[in-house]
Amino acid sequence: MAIADDDIERVRDTVSLVDVVQGYMPLRRVGRNWVGLCPFHAEKSGSFNVREETKRYRCFGCGAAGDVFKFVQEIEHLDFVGAVEQLAGKAGIQLTYTTGGQSKDRQRRKQLVEVMDSAVNWYHDRLLQGPDAREARDYLRARGLSGDVARQFKIGWAPDDWDAMSREIGVSIDLLTEVGLAFVNKRGKPQDSFRARVLFPIFTDGGEAVAFGGRILPGSTDPAKYKNSSETTIYAKSKTLYGLNWAKADVVKADEVIVCEGYTDVIGFHRSGITRAVATCGTALTEEHVRLLKRFANKVVLAFDADKAGQGAAERFYEWESRYKVQVSVAKFPDGKDPGDLASSDPEGLAAAIKDAKPFLGFRLQRVFSMGSISSPEARSRTAEQAMSVINEHPDKNVRKLYAGEVASHVGIPAADLMTLAERGSRKPVVAVAAPSRSSRRENAEFVAIALLIQQWDDIAPWMVEALFQDDVYRRAFLALAETQGVVNTALESADPEAREAIERAAVADVDSEPMLEALNLISAAVRRELTARVKISDPEQIRLDRDARLLLERLDNPTTADEAASQLLDWLNLRLQDHV
Repeated sequence: MAIADDDIERVRDTVSLVDVVQGYMPLRRVGRNWVGLCPFHAEKSGSFNVREETKRYRCFGCGAAGDVFKFVQEIEHLDFVGAVEQLAGKAGIQLTYTTGGQSKDRQRRKQLVEVMDSAVNWYHDRLLQGPDAREARDYLRARGLSGDVARQFKIGWAPDDWDAMSREIGVSIDLLTEVGLAFVNKRGKPQDSFRARVLFPIFTDGGEAVAFGGRILPGSTDPAKYKNSSETTIYAKSKTLYGLNWAKADVVKADEVIVCEGYTDVIGFHRSGITRAVATCGTALTEEHVRLLKRFANKVVLAFDADKAGQGAAERFYEWESRYKVQVSVAKFPDGKDPGDLASSDPEGLAAAIKDAKPFLGFRLQRVFSMGSISSPEARSRTAEQAMSVINEHPDKNVRKLYAGEVASHVGIPAADLMTLAERGSRKPVVAVAAPSRSSRRENAEFVAIALLIQQWDDIAPWMVEALFQDDVYRRAFLALAETQGVVNTALESADPEAREAIERAAVADVDSEPMLEALNLISAAVRRELTARVKISDPEQIRLDRDARLLLERLDNPTTADEAASQLLDWLNLRLQDHV
């Protein structure tokens, strides 16, 4: 799609470059130029020059240069068409598009946005002037959202009426339905989508009204506390961030954006003088959101409970950090407080929480430290295990190793031990704090099997039998675990002292092994051991069974036959165990 050249030139001739620039930054007249601090890089002395006669600007510090369209593109992060449309709209110039189909889509979008804009104004006027909105005004006043704040964010009130907006706004029901403002009810009558709710209009980053978020008043019997616009032709939740239209200038200036959970949180930040906050619109943070934010800033601060976004979303956050070169950190707020509350009770604390935000991984690690204990060797081991599990979700080996040093310092474990885990990136890292009481006992394949039984019972238990364990202590440890199906605490109660000590070591051991492979190795070793120990026999049936066992051993090395061979060899071992008994 393209805009007619004549229209582009008409906008360029009509719009004053100086006036446009001064809408974003102060300029002073110096000779024939206008000079100010460059909006595109940090500087202390003005090197940004604007010449009205030539309708050009240039910064002698960073080299930024262009015309009025280029300036709007850069400052508003728009494409060329968007910049022309924004300037034309302010100048009252009707544009002509040169491609029919795309032009119709653009015009349709513009029509729908105008409908939404009319609704924003209607609901806003109703809040400010409607007698029925008195309770809503009292509610907003109690939360610090009245007066200038309500006007700045165009907060509205949807009356408790079936069709007040639909009747009075002067827009067809088809258009209202397309943007989600109304629908045709079972009686064939237009009905408003929002009723008896305070409304927060949602705008695109370019300032287009596209949706609403609604909240009931305290005491309402409506079970749905919040109601948001459904997705429409002009509104996609995963691509829209509430407040970005107001925040983007400060976001660019600070190279940082604060992401909240709710609309009132965003407004709370603004009330506290922190005007770079945005919020998702009833969804989790998505990759589309991150892609949008990257246009404006490199640093993203999460101003909500990171545990909600944390455990399951950690990998996505790390992937986004790598793909989009953003830095994700988390602000910690006092328990039970959100940004909206702090804006009224402790605005300085709100600012401090953002200033002291920790990297996402660092925040999660501190949460592990605060919830864990270091009061005993066993407690230190558990805390270290949980911490390393969190750390090893990060894909960067160097980052893992740096945080492993913090864990070592916190729990008092030699850093080299944890560095090894970080280097390996094991997803189930466990570490030993206290030296085992029988350190001379070799931690062989049988010990690994015991550890896997504790850590991955379902993956290895079906292949474990008593005959696999040659070491009598590990055999007794296996029997204790088998009786409790891997429940460590219960197994420890029934195990003898030596077996108990083996289980305790295995419970805090770092094993990074494939359960099935370990099982096959143990089966093979046990069968060879049994065959070697056999005395000379003459029973034809026993000779046949032994020959079959040797053939099955060869099939263990073939992935397609290993499972079946292992199962048959376990049966053979169980028979041999019965013979011994």
